[in-house]
Amino acid sequence: MERSYYNARVSDFIEETPHSILGKLTENHPFALEDLQRNSWIAEINILKRELREFEEGHIIFEYTIPRVGSRIDIVLIHQGIVFLIECKIGETQFPRHAINQVTDYALDLQDFHEESHRTLLVPILMASRASSHEFSSTYLKSNITNVQCCNEKTLHQVIMESLASFPHGNVSPTSWMNSCYKPTPTIIEAAQALYRNHSVENISRNDASAYNLTRTTQAIDEIIESTKCKREKAICFITGVPGAGKTLAGLNIAIDRQRIDANEHAVFLSGNGPLVAVLQEALARDQQQHSSTKKTEATRKAKEFIQIIHHFRDDAIATTKAPIEKVAIFDEAQRAWTLPMLESFMRRKKGKTSFAMSEPEFLISVMDRHDDWQSLFA
Repeated sequence: MERSYYNARVSDFIEETPHSILGKLTENHPFALEDLQRNSWIAEINILKRELREFEEGHIIFEYTIPRVGSRIDIVLIHQGIVFLIECKIGETQFPRHAINQVTDYALDLQDFHEESHRTLLVPILMASRASSHEFSSTYLKSNITNVQCCNEKTLHQVIMESLASFPHGNVSPTSWMNSCYKPTPTIIEAAQALYRNHSVENISRNDASAYNLTRTTQAIDEIIESTKCKREKAICFITGVPGAGKTLAGLNIAIDRQRIDANEHAVFLSGNGPLVAVLQEALARDQQQHSSTKKTEATRKAKEFIQIIHHFRDDAIATTKAPIEKVAIFDEAQRAWTLPMLESFMRRKKGKTSFAMSEPEFLISVMDRHDDWQSLFA
């Protein structure tokens, strides 16, 4: 069964008659064809024939079904290594939020479940045929997915041209892309296991943080750590990004990487997410036991050495004036951290402590969702 109702080189699509294209779409449509759908296809065909004339080397796909997800994308254009996902709203004069969310979901589903899209640039486009012109956005929703571009039936060509000029090109085979298998990207657990077994991030097929960005982030922080050590200073770094950008994986990668570079640093990954910590500790312990001769108890202790509950770390740190043994600490979900007055209030109410001195590691890495969240830590 074909995943699309129609696909062809753009040059062939432009030469083919609208009647012939409509006939193929109708033939592959599994349901009774209603006038609304028929009229929408006719309008889309005419618009695309006009707007895509300069992209004859590209490949066009109508009604592409995302494997196993079942959602159908109105139009896919593959051109110069970029995959354009076009949601068409014929007769629409606005860019409704639900339609923006719809085409965004297509991109997210493809990157999560469509193997050929894991590391392919996806440009979601909402074309409301009668809407006003809309400003082009050169920003990203997340790694390898741009923010939704909005256009009307006369500015689709312009949006594609600006995208080609603004975003990096890849190398995508239309045939391979159309026939790509269903393959979910690794979970954070699977990715952490791979890192723990000394796999490089380049070997992890993951979409929420590209291997390139993970590598650059780790290298940049490594350089700051080494500089800090040489100057006998303390430092704090903030890793920010939208939800799903890969901040947690970046933090785990840094913690594991620093353990390899210098075991005496005792790099620790701290999180207030108890279930995540428990699952990570258990998964890494089991994985190490399976792939080596290490006993389960020893593997568990090793996993707990660098993945810990932040509350336990806090309680231990305020119990003494001595600095913790860990010289590198990564705080996950750092935007949830409390200010000193909030912490003092909590300790008085819940722990019965009226005063304390908070000792600090030498190097802090905070992982948070937005770049301005760090300001709240010093409010």
